[in-house]
Amino acid sequence: MDFSALPALDFDRLLQQFVYSPKSPMIFNTGFFLLLFLAFLCIYQLLRNHLRARLTYLTLFSLFFYYKSSGLYFLLLVLSTIIEFHFGKWIADTDSPRTRKLLLVASLCVNLGMLFYFKYTNFFIASFNAATGSRYPLLDIVLPVGISFYTFQTLSYTIDVYKGQIKPLRNILDFAFFVSFFPQLVAGPIVRASDFIPQIHQRLFISRPEMGRAVLLIATGLFKKAIISDYISLNFVERIFDNPTLYSGIENLLGVYGYALQIYCDFSGYSDIAIGIALLLGYTLPPNFLSPYQSTSITEFWRRWHISLSSWLRDYLYIPLGGNRKGVVRQYFNLFMTMLLGGLWHGASWQFVVWGALHGLALAADKLFQQVFRPRATWLTHALGWFITFHFVCFCWIFFRADSFATATQVIHQITHTLHPELLPEVVASFRAVFVLVALGYCLHFIPDRVSLTMENFLAHRSVLAQAAVLTVVIWLVIQVKSADIQPFIYFQF
Repeated sequence: MDFSALPALDFDRLLQQFVYSPKSPMIFNTGFFLLLFLAFLCIYQLLRNHLRARLTYLTLFSLFFYYKSSGLYFLLLVLSTIIEFHFGKWIADTDSPRTRKLLLVASLCVNLGMLFYFKYTNFFIASFNAATGSRYPLLDIVLPVGISFYTFQTLSYTIDVYKGQIKPLRNILDFAFFVSFFPQLVAGPIVRASDFIPQIHQRLFISRPEMGRAVLLIATGLFKKAIISDYISLNFVERIFDNPTLYSGIENLLGVYGYALQIYCDFSGYSDIAIGIALLLGYTLPPNFLSPYQSTSITEFWRRWHISLSSWLRDYLYIPLGGNRKGVVRQYFNLFMTMLLGGLWHGASWQFVVWGALHGLALAADKLFQQVFRPRATWLTHALGWFITFHFVCFCWIFFRADSFATATQVIHQITHTLHPELLPEVVASFRAVFVLVALGYCLHFIPDRVSLTMENFLAHRSVLAQAAVLTVVIWLVIQVKSADIQPFIYFQF
C-alpha cells in the first residue's frame, strides 16, 4: 500500500490546538471539543472502577478545558479553589461564633472582591467619569470566562458550611473537582454544593434511560445553539441591532422576537449540552430552563428561566434581605433589589441594571396584582397573561441586547413610529430561511413535555450505535450550517 499519497500530519498545527487562543476558545459546538471529548471519554470509562484516579483525571481535564477558554486565568480558578477550601474548613473547625462570622466575611470579601475587580472596575470608573466630567483612564482588565458562575458556586459552599447545612470537604482534590467540573464551569447551571458533593464518591453507573436522555439533551442543545441561535443571529438579529434605523418597524419588531428566541436557544442549548455531558460522566445537574416563554406571569417566567440563578438569588439574597417576612412594602423592595443586583450580575453596564430593575418592578407589580385582585384561572386570563408576559420579556430584551441606550431607544422608536405591518410578507420572503428557523424554534419550545419524554424513552431503548448515529446526524447538520467564525455562547461574557 502506498502511504505517500496520504497528506502528512502537521504536528505543529495539531499541538497548537492545545494552546489557548482568544480567537478559538474551547466551546461545546466545535469539532475540536467533540473529538477531544470522545478520546477523553474512552479513558474515563477505563478508570470507572478507580475512584481517585477517575476524579483526578476529570479534574485535570476540567482545568485544561478552562485553560482553553480563559488562558492563564485558570490559575485564578486554582487560587479561588485553594482559598475557599480553607475558609470552609476553618469555619467548620471554629467554635467561636464571632470568629466564624469574621471568616465568612473574609471569604465574601475575597470572592466578591475578585468579581468586582475583574467585572466592575472599569464600569464604575466610566460611570464616575460620566457623572463628574473627570477623565480617569480605564484599566486594561480582561474578564475571565465564567467568573460570575464559579464565584457564586464557591460562595454558596462557604455560606452553607457557615449555616451548618453541609459539612466541609476534607480533601482539596474533592473540592477542586466540585468547583472545576467542566460541563457547567463557564456558563452554569450554577450547582449547589448540597446537590453535587454527595455525588462525587458515588459508583459510576449510567442507566439506559440516562443514556437516552444524555444523547437527546446533547443533540437538542447542539441543534438549538449551532443551527437556530447562531443562524438567526448572524443573518438577521445582529443586522437589526447594529443599525436599527436602516430597517422598518416591523423588521425591528421581528428582530426583537428573533433575539428572544436566539438567547433562549443559546443559553438553554448550552445548559442542555452541559447536563447531557454530565450525565455521560455519571453526574446529575439541575434543570435550568422549563419552556419559559410558556409562562402566563412574570413570576412564573422566573421559575422557568435560568432556574439555578433565580433560585440562588432567592436563597442567598432575597431571603437574607428579609424576603416576605417584614411586611408587604419591604417584600416589594426586596424583590426589586434582588432583580436589580441580578441585572448587574449579568453585565457591567447600565442597560443590564435597567433590565434587572424592569423585572424587579414587574415582579412586585405581579405580586400586588395577585394579592389585590386574585384573578380566577380561565382560558382568557391565561391567554392575556401569556401575551402580556411574553411581550414584556421581549421589551426588556431590547435593553439586554442593545449595546447602548441610544440603540435601545432607536429600536423602540422604529417599532412605535414606523411599524408598517404591510411589509411583513416582503420581509419574511427576504429572510425565508431565518423565519423558517424562528417558526421551528418557537414550535419546538411549545412542544408538551410528554413528547420529550417519549423521545427520551425511544432513544433509551435503542442500541449505542443507533444513539451515536443520532448524534452524528446532528453534528453533520451543525457542520453544514455553522459559520466560519466561532460563535461563543452569549452567557460566556457573564
